[in-house]
Amino acid sequence: MKRLALVATMLVIGGSFAIAQQDPIQQRQALMKDNGKQAQQGNKFMKGEEAFDLAKAKAIFATYQKVSHDAASLWPDNSKTGHDTAALPAVWEKKSEFEAKLKKLGDDAKAAEAKVTDEASFKTVFPEVQKNCGGCHETYRKKKT
Repeated sequence: MKRLALVATMLVIGGSFAIAQQDPIQQRQALMKDNGKQAQQGNKFMKGEEAFDLAKAKAIFATYQKVSHDAASLWPDNSKTGHDTAALPAVWEKKSEFEAKLKKLGDDAKAAEAKVTDEASFKTVFPEVQKNCGGCHETYRKKKT
């Protein structure tokens, strides 16, 4: 009986997790949260708050590339509201422009990853790639209050 209860509980939890994984708002929020962590890491390198690490620096740009690729499909028309989304209507009103900006983030991150060989090169390219994030946030994301 205990085994049956455990299996039932696992199925409920697993099912809830699967539903959350299918929700594009929650998926994009998780993706952007990871992206933000990478941006914070880059800012630590920029400010000298953490010793530069080439592998971590390259991981920042690899994450940005993944976000660029994975995020493109996470703004379907049925995801305009819910789950405290911060996405503005401009995402859907200017969809091709929005998708072009996501692509540019990925392209710029790929180029930056190839250029970064040390701290100096990171400090040159990181701010340029970061402009992609700010450009989208200004137009497509509600301001944080």
